Amino acid sequence: MSAPQAQLPYLMPKPFKFLAFDTSTDRLSVALTDGARVWQHSSPGGAQASVTLIPAILRLLADAGLALGALDAIVFGRGPGSFSGLRTACAVAQGLAFGASHGAGIAVLPVDTLMALAEEARFQRHGPLAAGDAPLAVTALLDARMDEMYVQSYEFAGGVCRSIKDCELIRPENLVPGPAVQLLAGNVFGVYAGRLPEGLAGLPRVPAYPTAAALLRLAPALAAAGQCIDAARALPLYVRDKVAQTTDERARTKAAADAAQASS
Repeated sequence: MSAPQAQLPYLMPKPFKFLAFDTSTDRLSVALTDGARVWQHSSPGGAQASVTLIPAILRLLADAGLALGALDAIVFGRGPGSFSGLRTACAVAQGLAFGASHGAGIAVLPVDTLMALAEEARFQRHGPLAAGDAPLAVTALLDARMDEMYVQSYEFAGGVCRSIKDCELIRPENLVPGPAVQLLAGNVFGVYAGRLPEGLAGLPRVPAYPTAAALLRLAPALAAAGQCIDAARALPLYVRDKVAQTTDERARTKAAADAAQASS
């Protein structure tokens, strides 16, 4: 799923000055670029993200010597992921964008969490993507808790990332990445070890999380495509409607997992 487009796309000057952050997992990731250099911060996320995100942003801005109002856009991972983390990211993006000036504020660029995860894995494995490189298809897998995971597939080609399969919420045993996928990436390989289909054993696996640095690498092409929006329209992407299980549901889930483990 791509981020919604603004009716009148923002015109982005070059070099781009972007602030990016992701709070969708238990890892907080923040990055800042002035178009030539990159400053980064990472720390535990989860419940701590709401307390540590803004101080981390302010430190990076100070280290870079950039004022908030000098940014071209604020980039954030919009989801799916932790409900509280996504609300934190959205609220901070909106607050910073609105507070940056007395005028229209700064544009925001929501990016799918799984796209950032796929990009991080691609970068770890292949480094900077040259325009002439052969296409690379990646299936991104993010632990959704409650015995499920988020799944989405992407293709990288010519410096552009596009979704080739919409985001799904599935159990590990039901993973079907598609015939074109060349790489599995994500944070599920330890959590659901032994529960992924045996037929996928031949696919390379890259342990990865969505990172702010990945958001920065994706941002120029997305901004050029008109994906920046007004801060008021920056909303989280929720794939799961139900966020908690009953005691009986948790017991059934644990029993099923124990049975699967015992039979493997």
